[in-house]
Amino acid sequence: MKTILHKFLSVFRTLGEVYAREFRTIRRDQGVVLFFLFLPLAYPVIYSLIYNRELVRDVPMVVVDHDRTQQSRDLVRRMDAAQGARLAGYAADLAEGRRAINEREAYAIMEIPEGFGRKIGRGEQASAQLYCETSLLLRYRSLLFSATEVALSMGADIQSSDIGSLGMAGLASGDPMPVVDGELGNLQSGFDSFIMPGVLILILQQCIVLAVGMMGGGRNERALKGLYTPASGSTLLTMTGRAGCYITILALPVIWLTHYVPVVFQFPMAGDTLEIFAFLLPLVLACIALGFIVQLFTSEREAIFLVWVATSVAFLFLSGLTWPRYAMAPVWKLASDIIPATWGINGFILMNANGASLADIGPYYRNLWILAGVYWLLAWIIQKYMLRVRLRREASRP
Repeated sequence: MKTILHKFLSVFRTLGEVYAREFRTIRRDQGVVLFFLFLPLAYPVIYSLIYNRELVRDVPMVVVDHDRTQQSRDLVRRMDAAQGARLAGYAADLAEGRRAINEREAYAIMEIPEGFGRKIGRGEQASAQLYCETSLLLRYRSLLFSATEVALSMGADIQSSDIGSLGMAGLASGDPMPVVDGELGNLQSGFDSFIMPGVLILILQQCIVLAVGMMGGGRNERALKGLYTPASGSTLLTMTGRAGCYITILALPVIWLTHYVPVVFQFPMAGDTLEIFAFLLPLVLACIALGFIVQLFTSEREAIFLVWVATSVAFLFLSGLTWPRYAMAPVWKLASDIIPATWGINGFILMNANGASLADIGPYYRNLWILAGVYWLLAWIIQKYMLRVRLRREASRP
């Protein structure tokens, strides 16, 4: 019994020693503090402030009106009244309209062909062309939505007037089949509320992987210089003690990222806070293990910046946030499956925006635990065998 108790206390003593040593190392390393604290605290604010307007409104456009009838003027008036478009002026032809776009006086041209009003009077289908400059898709989206709303509204009014002219005044009170646009998660239909909840999880993953990778790079440099003494105890206990230290430091950034940033910038917050933290636990563990794996490829501290540049944009696209996963080729979908942020982003959005519970996102939660287990096994193999062998071999070189 005393032997078991002695071993139990020895394990906790080793974990405490590793924890304390890692905490002291992080406190003296400004680069690691930057990744662990400054980036997760500052990056979400910077990104959210950039997209804080959520929607692009009153996009200037010019009108080329070849018809000049009451109906064409009514179409222009409705477009100017829509929140996504603003009449910047008239142009004599398309060439003059293009000059206005080239000079950034407008970002779209609406061309109304001759005979537009006559076709409406005959009950025929009438059309107008909208040419959009697409250097910013948010402007294109606003113009397209405004044009669609105006077309539906104008068509409903024409249909109502036709019904009224047939003596059916009771049906001529408005749109016979109104379309009501109701948003469940993104209440403002804004770009910031759409993309930032997912980006928050990606920022969390990148900060953890890069900070843990930089810690390994610093240790590898000291090992090659003969200045590094490995922590006592088994490899697994050493990894666990270090992970405990990282989780302690990450508590504040995680709370800031997943709770206070949505509060400050009014992102959707329909999920249960405790369930969200429980969901993020395997994500954090998987990212820490992934950082341990990255240490094999970071013989210097600065090498971690190459990892950052090479992976950040790729992870954003592979997560399914900007391109749906079901439309990916099998090889890219497989690559997406092994990224912790993929499951973290999709699960977090379902919980935070749509109020899903842990039971509702069971597959995402299960996949995160599987990734955490697999990455911890790979990290243990790398830390115990491959990394030590490589350092020993490089240190023996003249």
